[in-house]
Amino acid sequence: MTGYKITDQPTKKRVFSGIQPSGNLTIGNYLGAIKNWVAEQHKYDNIFCVVDLHALTVPQDPEVLFHKTREVALLYLACGIDLEHCAIFIQSDIAAHSELTWLLNTITPIGWLERMTQYKDKS
Repeated sequence: MTGYKITDQPTKKRVFSGIQPSGNLTIGNYLGAIKNWVAEQHKYDNIFCVVDLHALTVPQDPEVLFHKTREVALLYLACGIDLEHCAIFIQSDIAAHSELTWLLNTITPIGWLERMTQYKDKS
């Protein structure tokens, strides 16, 4: 395995989180998520995403979604997310995400989905 090294050194825990760009960010987004991300960003290995594909579960104007997606990414930076300590990406820019979703959709029983609050809310 080239590029990987086994070590006894403790590793940082990883944080992976994101916000949908389906509307304007609220004070709830800031107080409930972004403020904590900024305060804790030096403690963890952080990956923050703009989950634009998740916003497609309801009809969206493509142009508005495009601009809101970039706006959320810029707001992460404006709120103090430091790219020296965090990675930021836009979900739809990573083709593997959609590919994995397709594969998982083919093997996930509908009963599992029906137990998920998010699925029930959107169906």
